[in-house]
Amino acid sequence: MNIALNNERRIVNSLSGAIWRWHFYAGMVFAPFLILLAITGGIYLFKPQVESFLYKDYYYIHADGQKLPPSKLIEKVKKTHLDGQLIRYKPGVEGNRSLEVGILDGEKSLTVFVNPYSGEIVGELDDADRFMAQIEKLHGQLMVGTVGDLLIELAVCWGLILLITGMYLWWPRDRKGVFKRLILQQNRGKRSFWRDIHAVTGFLMSLGIAFLILTGLPWTGFWGQQVQKIGTNTGTGIPAPVWGEKPQSTEPLGKGNVSSISIDEVVRIANSRNLYPGYDVYFPDGPEGVYTVQVFLPKSTDEATLHIDQYNGKVLSDSRFQDYGLLGMAITTGYYLHIGAELGLINQIVGLIVCIGIVLIVVT
Repeated sequence: MNIALNNERRIVNSLSGAIWRWHFYAGMVFAPFLILLAITGGIYLFKPQVESFLYKDYYYIHADGQKLPPSKLIEKVKKTHLDGQLIRYKPGVEGNRSLEVGILDGEKSLTVFVNPYSGEIVGELDDADRFMAQIEKLHGQLMVGTVGDLLIELAVCWGLILLITGMYLWWPRDRKGVFKRLILQQNRGKRSFWRDIHAVTGFLMSLGIAFLILTGLPWTGFWGQQVQKIGTNTGTGIPAPVWGEKPQSTEPLGKGNVSSISIDEVVRIANSRNLYPGYDVYFPDGPEGVYTVQVFLPKSTDEATLHIDQYNGKVLSDSRFQDYGLLGMAITTGYYLHIGAELGLINQIVGLIVCIGIVLIVVT
């Protein structure tokens, strides 16, 4: 019996040693990526507050009188960007908020901020130069495009493996010893103390870290494609008009020039559909293109995508969060929780705590 028990112990010790080596070396390799993700993710959680502070002179105006029609406001923008292509129009969410007009000027994507009461152009920003755009690009692609996306995806997957192997190494063979492991022992030296900090923090943050990993993977390159295929094949994903193929406008038959409906009419249609006021209107791309009205923030349940025929104003598709399949709802809600938007400030604080926990785990 003693021989069998000793053999079992040797096997367990051998397995634990192999897992420890995997855990240690993988941690050394992917530690810089995990710290980068935690820091940039922690910053991105507070995007609304950061941008409201950085661009307050562009965002906020004095509300005075009646708002001008969108068409007149856009005409003022076009006069300052004669060669620019209109891409997007976004009305202000609140009365003291400027509206936004997206312009493609050469290779630059610009956002022009306009006072909706006076028509005065408050200022403009190059979208690529925005602070949060840089943070998002660093978080998702290391600022090097597809290669960076794949590296981040690899690091995140290994982060999940590190979490699982770490839990295996920390978990006591005696279940009653779990609570003892949660008590930091300061009398065993600094090395043991910091090892305990590493292990206990990993245990306490394990669910939060796993949640961030699992809600982030569907938006990466490889895993995102696989999840999308599952949703499409099972009919449980996000409806095609939201991210996939758009319907087309029907050009009227007959000779002569055919004009599109005005942006004023598109805004009227959008408002009549009870959309969250922070929607974006995207202009048609070509004769068969459609006006696309989209809401993606502040909460998952506010999401909406409308496609409107540019000639007759008919709503060709209207996709809301309630129309998503179960997988689509889970992915969308997970994403909003991931970026700290779904539950407001408490969501941001909890996310920040997990990000700080990740940094603490890595450095210890």
